[in-house]
Amino acid sequence: MKFSPILTVTLALTALAFPGCSKHKEEHHVEQHKIVATTPQSQNVTLTQQYVCQIHSQRHIQIRALERGYLEAIPIKEGQAVKAGDSLFTLVPVLYQTRLDAENAEARLAQLEYNYTKKLFDDKVVSQNEVLLLEAKLKKAQAKAQQAAAELAFANIKAPYDGIIDRLQCQQGSLVEEGEILTTLSDNSLMWVYFNVPERPYLEFMAHRDRMKDLKVELQLANGSKFDQIGKIGAIEADFNNETGNIPFRADFSNPERLLRHGQTGTILISRTLENAIVIPQRATFEVLDKRYVYVVDKDNIAHQREISIQNELEDVFVVKNGLGVEDKIVLEGIRQVRDGDKVECEDRKPEDVVAQLKNHAE
Repeated sequence: MKFSPILTVTLALTALAFPGCSKHKEEHHVEQHKIVATTPQSQNVTLTQQYVCQIHSQRHIQIRALERGYLEAIPIKEGQAVKAGDSLFTLVPVLYQTRLDAENAEARLAQLEYNYTKKLFDDKVVSQNEVLLLEAKLKKAQAKAQQAAAELAFANIKAPYDGIIDRLQCQQGSLVEEGEILTTLSDNSLMWVYFNVPERPYLEFMAHRDRMKDLKVELQLANGSKFDQIGKIGAIEADFNNETGNIPFRADFSNPERLLRHGQTGTILISRTLENAIVIPQRATFEVLDKRYVYVVDKDNIAHQREISIQNELEDVFVVKNGLGVEDKIVLEGIRQVRDGDKVECEDRKPEDVVAQLKNHAE
């Protein structure tokens, strides 16, 4: 008796779909994991928020030429630390000195004319108007002399404060124009570190601004190390950025070793302590439709599904805002074996032992 090809294919597919027709069904044994329970722990928790930041010198200015002229020998070097009043650049002062000498001569001449006319007035030879006219001429000559002296002083550019010299933009012999940038000067004794804070953390800051002095402000550098000085919040700007929804903060850091330089980047770490916070392991929770739940075991060992609200998320634990107390017993391990209303047999574990050995996140 021969079978048609169609019938043969049908029998083969049937054997694949129903393997029990050709052999006995294999029995699979699913190992049940032990159910472990614990209780929430009340402890002080340190919360740290991170913000990318830009580091600026407290004072960072451009040194410019106030007059036109040729640069004489430059007594400073790039990267050199200078003191307030140190000479940085000198322009060729010949023209300025000549002008000052001429104006001083005019001022002395005006003084002599005034003194002579004043004597004539005292002798009643000339009128008072002659004296007043020469007095005005004298004051004008003195003002021009003072202006010439100031222009000569501008030829010697000095450091307005202690700082570090940046790159020199011009060299000896260069002809510089009025207002041309010669270098920049940075005061790195105190650094201003700027970072952007979103609106929600900003509102939390302002709600507890009386505790702002208790915040621990640290600076993490680009190589991952922490700066050895603790900072403080120095300023909060007035306006939010409508495009990003952020508001700029400024943290101030003392820089005694001058390690920090203008233009660096890093990460601001702001830490605060929550006292007596309710803490549970993340793996003791499960999520349904964007809501977080735990199984709470009552005194009769009946498991009940309970919704909780999370205040903060740390590496392996949740800080619970509401929904649990330290007296509640919750399922830690074996959550997938438990259903709401089940009677469970579980092993109790101390919360401090659980928190000390946490390695896994929530299921």
